[in-house]
Amino acid sequence: MDLALYVQKRLHVARYLPHRTLSSQSLTRPSTNTLQCPLPNTSAPLMQALDPDKARVFAVDVVEELRSCGYEAVWAGGCVRDQLLGKEPKDYDVATNATPDQVREVFGKGRTILIGAAFGVITVLGPRSAGQIEVATFRRDAIYSDGRHPDSVAFSNAEEDALRRDFTINGLFFDPITKEVIDYVGGQTDLQQRVLRAIRDPEERIEEDKLRMLRAVRFAATFAFEIDPSTMSAIQRHADELQVVSAERIAAELRRMLTHDNRRRAAELLRESGLLSTILPELDIADEAWQETLRLLEAVSEPTTSVVFALLLRPVHVGNHDAGQVEHICRRWKLSNEEIDGVLFCLDCEATIRSANAVPWPTLQRLLIAPRIKELMRFCEAVALIVARQMAAIDYCSKKLALPPDELNPSPLLDGDTLRSAGLPPGPIYKRLLSEVRDAQLEGTVSTPDEALELAKSLANATDS
Repeated sequence: MDLALYVQKRLHVARYLPHRTLSSQSLTRPSTNTLQCPLPNTSAPLMQALDPDKARVFAVDVVEELRSCGYEAVWAGGCVRDQLLGKEPKDYDVATNATPDQVREVFGKGRTILIGAAFGVITVLGPRSAGQIEVATFRRDAIYSDGRHPDSVAFSNAEEDALRRDFTINGLFFDPITKEVIDYVGGQTDLQQRVLRAIRDPEERIEEDKLRMLRAVRFAATFAFEIDPSTMSAIQRHADELQVVSAERIAAELRRMLTHDNRRRAAELLRESGLLSTILPELDIADEAWQETLRLLEAVSEPTTSVVFALLLRPVHVGNHDAGQVEHICRRWKLSNEEIDGVLFCLDCEATIRSANAVPWPTLQRLLIAPRIKELMRFCEAVALIVARQMAAIDYCSKKLALPPDELNPSPLLDGDTLRSAGLPPGPIYKRLLSEVRDAQLEGTVSTPDEALELAKSLANATDS
């Protein structure tokens, strides 16, 4: 848009009348031609840390810019919900009757990204530390033939846009200028009553997008809400259909709900809804073992994703002779290699930490200096508290971890170059020699490089003979 024209519009366009204009009768409908929707490109540009105040100001500015050009614009979805719950929104979304092309005209192509244009969504880039905002055209959706995404969308009005959304608490709009909430779905009442309810028919909402079943569990758990009985019944009837959702999306929801403080409640809802049987059929355990798992999830402090997945999968690891089953589950969920390594590290090393007082120091020391020791300790602290019900081994490890660095992990007295210089022929034997000399150093049997070299020679000679 020409700069002079833009300035003229800002100076002369009448101010938007939000509440009156948002009524379904007065909204001007754009073309009803539908947009065919390919699967969205979810790769977003890297973002730096946001300043909440700057992000909020930018979100207001976006609304004002759209209105100054004659369009309707309001905040939508999660940011409205979070604000009404007294939480700082993590990001802001704006809904408008401007089409994607019109949004780009208002903000300029240099400040906009077409990531979700097929669904009527344009990303508007903000100033430094203010982040970016998704500006979505009011729309109604066609059928969801893949159980995840609408086949097409048609531009519509605010009320129809609200009615197409998943849950009433996510179907609210907010006018940041007049501070008014626009509620077509009863979301304010459900927020006050702390109820998670599907908009209109829960069967239809789930039929459209199977991921909504997992999102229902996450929202209910993280906000400490109850799931509306009709919504829960619909989830239970369709739980086995979750398998049409990609493993990556399922894992993303699990990460968010199981690393939240209310992770126990999330796990309870997963089982009650029947979703856990679809996600993790291997976890077919008695109620007593399940209650222990819930207590473990509740007891663990500030866990990483690897730790919570290890706790959830612990019954599978303990009760199964197939050492590869846990890794198979993790790979089925498409966890990252780093997450999988962390899960296996916690499960494989639990016994060593729990019997730390009786384990040879060189064995324990190698574990205590491992890069993921903090994760392992958090995992084992929960297990010791809930399963073993005694913390002696944990206390012992904690005291060792508090040792000065040169005492906990002294520099090796010997390396391969020293062995080579001493005339010992290179080969696989080096690994064994260095390991045994290191054990002797940690046990205090040798304390100088000369003593270490003499021991290595003796061990090499013994091997030769």
